[in-house]
Amino acid sequence: MKTTKKLMTLIMVIAMLAMIFSGCGSSSEPAAEEPAADVPTYHCITEASFPPFDTTDEDGNIVGFDMDLMNAIAEDQGFKVDYTDMVFDSLIPSVESHQYDIITAGMNAEDPERQKHVSFSDTYYDSALMVVVKEDSTVTSVDDLTTDMIVASQVGTTGADMCNSLADEKKIKSATIIDAFSDCMLQLKNGDVQAVIIDKPVAQAYINKIEGFKMVGEPMNAEAYGFAVAKDNTELLEKINAGLKNMMENGTYDKLLEKWFN
Repeated sequence: MKTTKKLMTLIMVIAMLAMIFSGCGSSSEPAAEEPAADVPTYHCITEASFPPFDTTDEDGNIVGFDMDLMNAIAEDQGFKVDYTDMVFDSLIPSVESHQYDIITAGMNAEDPERQKHVSFSDTYYDSALMVVVKEDSTVTSVDDLTTDMIVASQVGTTGADMCNSLADEKKIKSATIIDAFSDCMLQLKNGDVQAVIIDKPVAQAYINKIEGFKMVGEPMNAEAYGFAVAKDNTELLEKINAGLKNMMENGTYDKLLEKWFN
């Protein structure tokens, strides 16, 4: 009986010592990782009917050359981005008022009026305007547009400016300015307009996707695309330019060109 009690007492002492030493030994365990520094998220806006720069996939996600390029810049510069689709004409006011941070929309960075309201990054793509018509059209260039024709383009674009100029000069019947290029192309397909003035790579993307269209004439009004931020957001602009430079130098830019423009 006494032997049993002594044995039980010894076991309890050993257990208590084990608990004490295990507590003392906790300092030898790996230290908890310090929380990672906050990564800023910048909110990008676009008008997603401008393929291959800005469009949507079959699941409705905003994708395109602009998105892939900005994603690469963000990873390089240590920030995150998300994307919102809106009417093209509201892009600059939304950034100028600091509701959003970056315009990623294949926007002409050389437009003096836009430069009054936002700051543009270094340019990343050179483009030009083209006239798009139905395949059976007899129009072969902008000079063939006549006073019985309606010509469409997207609101707020240089294509819209050209359409309005043609109408003002009485070279066409009227200009139809619409929120999205996809609707312009639909009106052309339905015969509501006789031509669309649109950026060349975007025209090619629609021609590849939808049968019955063709580009005619020579490229017009060359322009260069850039990303845009609020004029007082110099820190973000410097990040974008630094990341863009790195993407140009490390081959990422060329890979994205091949992916989206083949």
